[in-house]
Amino acid sequence: MEQTPIITVKNLVKKFGSFVANDKLTFSVNKGEILGFLGANGAGKTTAMKILCGLSLPSSGEATIAGFDVYKETDKIKNNIGYMSQKFSLYEDLTIYENIRFYAGIYGLSRKEIREKTAILLNKLQLGKEKDTLIKSLPLGWKQKLAFSVAIFHNPKIVFLDEPTGGVDPITRRQFWNMIYEAANQGVTVFVTTHYMDEAEYCDRVSIMVDGRIAALDTPSNLKKQYNVKTMNEVFLKLARSN
Repeated sequence: MEQTPIITVKNLVKKFGSFVANDKLTFSVNKGEILGFLGANGAGKTTAMKILCGLSLPSSGEATIAGFDVYKETDKIKNNIGYMSQKFSLYEDLTIYENIRFYAGIYGLSRKEIREKTAILLNKLQLGKEKDTLIKSLPLGWKQKLAFSVAIFHNPKIVFLDEPTGGVDPITRRQFWNMIYEAANQGVTVFVTTHYMDEAEYCDRVSIMVDGRIAALDTPSNLKKQYNVKTMNEVFLKLARSN
């Protein structure tokens, strides 16, 4: 993993009226790093992610994503990232092949690129024979793996994953994380939110948000040492209870 920041955030604030959703967030993420962005519901994770994806403007502070400013260059940010939402992000009434072709077109890939990369992806996922199957008929685990593959189909510099493994079984979750590791090894920076504390162990570093602020940010092993506990779940509980 390169020690080259590809996401930089400084004193980032997001307010909704008098409510402060993000309170002076400051952190950076390196190229090829897997950063876990953790916190309870309402902690401000999704709000921060929307800003970093160019979908929402901050109230104040600074942030650059892949070198682009979150205030002035949101279109360039969107062209250089992948995004997988908390809710399933493919079209249920389209086939596997139609979904891939649709999103690849949005990403601006040529017909030749789409044809070649689709063949590679379907072979990799062993879905070649099912390419004309409607998405809604696939098991949830396969839907999620396909959605992740589509999110990085255009080789983005960063992929944002908003609770991507919600509702899937433990085996499928592990398979999904193998796909995340593979993408990171190829230089893709992974910014992932999750409710599963065991998944925090899979990340290079973990940020834990409490009430709109970053209460802790370090490697899982360092955080467990710092709070003198054995699991990330215990780290999370200690932080949540101290605020």
